[in-house]
Amino acid sequence: MAKLTSFRWSDNPEPHKARTKEIIQKHPEIRTLIGRNPYTLLVILLCVGIQVVLSYFTKDMPWWAIFVVAYLVGAFACHTLYVCVHECSHNLLFKNRTLNTIASLIANLPQVFPSSISFTKYHLKHHSFQGVEAVDADMPFRWEAKLINNAPVGKALWLLFYPVFQALRPLRLTKEIKIFDAWTVVNWIIQIAFMAAVVYFFGAKGTVYLVASFFFSIGLHPLGARWVQEHFLTHGDQETKSYYGPLNTVNLNVGYHNEHHDFPSVPWNKLPKIRKFAGQYYNTLGYHTSYTVLLFQFLFDKKISVYSRMARDNRGKKKAEKATGTTETVSEQE
Repeated sequence: MAKLTSFRWSDNPEPHKARTKEIIQKHPEIRTLIGRNPYTLLVILLCVGIQVVLSYFTKDMPWWAIFVVAYLVGAFACHTLYVCVHECSHNLLFKNRTLNTIASLIANLPQVFPSSISFTKYHLKHHSFQGVEAVDADMPFRWEAKLINNAPVGKALWLLFYPVFQALRPLRLTKEIKIFDAWTVVNWIIQIAFMAAVVYFFGAKGTVYLVASFFFSIGLHPLGARWVQEHFLTHGDQETKSYYGPLNTVNLNVGYHNEHHDFPSVPWNKLPKIRKFAGQYYNTLGYHTSYTVLLFQFLFDKKISVYSRMARDNRGKKKAEKATGTTETVSEQE
């Protein structure tokens, strides 16, 4: 089978704005779901506490046990914190933007690397310009896709080092976002101080536990299949898929991705109600029910590669606005 050599290009706008407008017209009750969930802060504190406690206990464990605990426990806690940072980026905890930013800094602590502030900057661009290479940091680089393509070993390495690729992508958004600002500096200072304390009090093993948890949480792990689930073309030309499986219970409904893109101002605990209210729109779309199955499908199905993404140029944004008559049907919360 011939290798893919480019992304799949579309002249159509991303699908979410038009669908949002149609759904909200037929199901205005969905507007009642828009709001915030301040109790997400308790989830953040719980997961941060779990990671700090396990970092302490792993300092006396054999090396093999550290990686087992990181894979089976730490990855889940760390991924949930990643989702919490995502909620903060949409201001879905508090009305005050600064409080959301502070909450994201707390959630970032066990994730080792300072990333919560930069994530907020580029993630909101992803919602507005889905698939536009120059603006959407969720889109792989062309060299990245060419390097990995569809070989199982290459795709496994891509997932293993996904945090590295993800960290490089925002660099192409320098014309769109300010990479460094005061909050970014604060993020770096807090993160360096926290990790210095971990190294000092918990030593090498406690530190390695946190690093391994982070890499597993968004890398070569069933949880890493989330990146394939969300926007890889695993169901024809459908560029956004949801996941309706058991891990939504521990990962704050992060799988409801079509629902989230359609209504980004609805907090995680109410996302399933969107599907309940407007099931005729979501039940007919392709979706996944197992991250483990999807992980192996991605690794060994040669029809799927890092090129399996829908790409578009900036005209997609203009067409979307023309089609819907608005730039934001359900706007981001201020």
